[in-house]
Amino acid sequence: MGTSVGYELFESVEVEISRAVATVRLLTTERVAVLSAQGSQAELHFDLGRALARLREDDAVRVVVITGIDDGEPWILPAPPYAEGNRLDPEPIDFPDWMWKGFQGVRLTQQTLAEMEKPVIARVNGDCIGFGQSIMFGCDLIVAREDAIVADVHMDLQKIFGFDTVPGDGGGALVPLHMFPAKAMEYLLLAKPYTAAELAKMGAINYAVPPAELDQVVDGMVRQLLSKSAYALALTKRVVKRRVAEQLNLTLDAASAYEWVNFLHYRGSNGKPNLNL
Repeated sequence: MGTSVGYELFESVEVEISRAVATVRLLTTERVAVLSAQGSQAELHFDLGRALARLREDDAVRVVVITGIDDGEPWILPAPPYAEGNRLDPEPIDFPDWMWKGFQGVRLTQQTLAEMEKPVIARVNGDCIGFGQSIMFGCDLIVAREDAIVADVHMDLQKIFGFDTVPGDGGGALVPLHMFPAKAMEYLLLAKPYTAAELAKMGAINYAVPPAELDQVVDGMVRQLLSKSAYALALTKRVVKRRVAEQLNLTLDAASAYEWVNFLHYRGSNGKPNLNL
C-alpha cells in the first residue's frame, strides 16, 4: 500500500493504482493533524478534489474506489456523541480566509465525482460522518459495512463550535437525491444518525454487508464494471449523473455560502455561543 507516482502532493489522501483501478484512501482527522503539526498544508476537501480531477484525466484508470485508510476507523471524523471541544478562535477576516480552500475543495470534489467519466465506488469501511458522508453520497455505488454509522452532523455541532451550521459540504444537495423528502428533512435538520444497514433498507445505499464480506462485494462490482465496454460505461455514467450535476449547480454554492455565513456571524459575535446563529 502506498501512493502512486504523480499523486504524492495530495497529502491527506493515498492514491494507489493497480490494473485500471484507483483506490483512494482518506486519512483520518488525527492523521491530517499530525501532518499539519509537521508543517504540511494537507487539507482533505482540497486534496481529494485535486486527486479526483487528476484521476479523471488518467487513462490508466477506469474505476475508482474511495475508502478509509484503516478498516474499522471513521472516514475523517468520529461519530457522535462528541466531547466538549475547543471553541474556534474568532480571528479577524482576511483573504484568503481560512475556509476558502476548504469550500473550494468541496466544490471541486463534488463536481468531479459527478462529472468524471469513471464510476466511483464508496467502500465504507468505517463510520461516515460530516464530509465523509457527503463523499459517500457523491459516489456512484455505495457498499458499506453494516454497522457503520452515517450522519450529517452540521446541525449538531454546538459542543464543538458553540453553534450549528448549514450542511454546506455536499450533504444538503445530495441527501435529497438518496432519501424520500420527509426522511431527508429529518436526517439533515435533526442530524439523525443511521446505520448502513438501515440506509440499505431505505434504498439510500446499494449494500450493507458484514465487515468480512466488504472486499468480496466491492471486488465483485469492480470486476463487473471492468468487463463492460469502456466508452459505453463512461458515457452511461455521464447520462445518469446529469440530474446530480444539476442538483449540485442548484444548491451546493448556496449551501456552502450559508455555512460560511454561520462562521462569519460567529466571528461577529466575538465567539460567544448564540443559538440565533
